[in-house]
Amino acid sequence: MRKLFIAVFMFVSSFGSNVMADGHSIKMGIILGFTGPIESLTPGMRDSAKMAFDEASNSGAFLGGKKITIELGDSTCTDAAAAQAAAEKMISDGVAAIMGADCSGVTKAIAENVAVPNGVVMISPSATSPSLTDINDNGFFFRTAPSDKRGGQILADITKDRKIKSVAITYENSDYGKGLSENIQLGLKAHGIKITANIAHENGKADYASEVATLASAGGDALAVLGYADQGGKGIIQAALDSGAFDTFILGDGMIAKSLVATFGKDLKKSFGSMPGSLGKGASMYETVAKAGGVDANGAFVRESYDAAALIVLAAQAGNSADRASIAKNVMAVANAPGTKIYPGELKKGLELLAKGKKINYIGASDVTFTDVGEASGSFLEMEVKGDDFKGIKQR
Repeated sequence: MRKLFIAVFMFVSSFGSNVMADGHSIKMGIILGFTGPIESLTPGMRDSAKMAFDEASNSGAFLGGKKITIELGDSTCTDAAAAQAAAEKMISDGVAAIMGADCSGVTKAIAENVAVPNGVVMISPSATSPSLTDINDNGFFFRTAPSDKRGGQILADITKDRKIKSVAITYENSDYGKGLSENIQLGLKAHGIKITANIAHENGKADYASEVATLASAGGDALAVLGYADQGGKGIIQAALDSGAFDTFILGDGMIAKSLVATFGKDLKKSFGSMPGSLGKGASMYETVAKAGGVDANGAFVRESYDAAALIVLAAQAGNSADRASIAKNVMAVANAPGTKIYPGELKKGLELLAKGKKINYIGASDVTFTDVGEASGSFLEMEVKGDDFKGIKQR
């Protein structure tokens, strides 16, 4: 189905696609929530994606020596109308492809209403809602972060291993929160762990005492907080600590942020969570690249952001064109075997091989392998607080 629709869109995208910023450069878009409930996470994601674009741009090997310019857009994470407007501007300005978006709801809105109708590739590094698996994307939407269908199971597995017998759950009232809540519940029930409560919370409230009171009355050995680190999720933890209702928190990937540790410090010592990631060769090589680029390699979704940008430039090179439909046609080919394995810091090598007509298998920072619908099959890291940040202690 993907190949059929890509063929249909080839003409639409190539006709007057205007992806050249000028005769010597290609414009790429980065759209992330620079304001809103994950604003402490997105600067690292932006900088990591920019590292990959810059690496290709400075290599001299990208499309015969073309340079890459970057246009930024704010998804806000939660405001679909604002996110769509940002994406529409990017596409009007001639971006060849978009690295983003981030939160699942706005990502779905942009894909369905803006990017796909205009034949523009989006590769999201962090939109994890299971509902995105089934969108009618015509072969233009991909994601380097795995679905919460697996992420919820991983959180449940870690909870079992830590011998927690009962859990109260609160989730951010969005596609992301609902999807993760549904899937952690399936995993907890399979392990025989009691779910005492499951309630939604909204972002932007000044106080979460009411929600925490409801959760506290239900009880539980731990509270699963499936929200965002800079708004509702943070507020839930503050209210729980203030009231003494809970002291152990199970954290979804949207909560894995250095800013959360800065706020709560030792109060998170019993808490744990997970996020997409690996501890393999690619992760190690990314740490070297990130250090040189001034990016915190432990940041949530920074590895997936680097990989999303890398896949865009490699797909363009594979088709010897920044044409939007050509990029879409080649993403899967560079993401999966067969071919020479390409790791972080090796984009020039990958570009040169592709220019010679050779095949590559981009491994990247997050051990990229795409399913047949263009999303990462993915591994996860078990996370807990070490010092002033979250650290991955085990690959799952």
